[in-house]
Amino acid sequence: MEFVLENWYFVITAVVMIAMAVIVCVNFFKLPAKEQTEKVKEWLLYAVTEAEKQLGGGTGQLKLRQAYDMFVQRFPAVAAVISFDTFAMWVDEALDKMRNMLAQNEQAAAYVESGVLEKGAGY
Repeated sequence: MEFVLENWYFVITAVVMIAMAVIVCVNFFKLPAKEQTEKVKEWLLYAVTEAEKQLGGGTGQLKLRQAYDMFVQRFPAVAAVISFDTFAMWVDEALDKMRNMLAQNEQAAAYVESGVLEKGAGY
């Protein structure tokens, strides 16, 4: 009991974080399956962009593995019910979107190449 009294702020923070995680999960799983898939695919664009930024060109299998590891951490329940082949197909779609984005957006291309957004870059 003394621990709780001395560290009440940690206890409250932990309770709030757990509550927020539960709310996010409940809201996600309330969505229809198609919308859940679209949200995962939108997130995959971020994951493949980060993998490209960190590992560069010519490292396809390493980037796929990194994206999969990020996916399993972010969406463990979804990762448990889809096959790796399905995931790889989603990654291919995200890679196509990323390539189009990098070809059309100089700021995004500069970010992937240098890892830094240029000053004055808008969102």
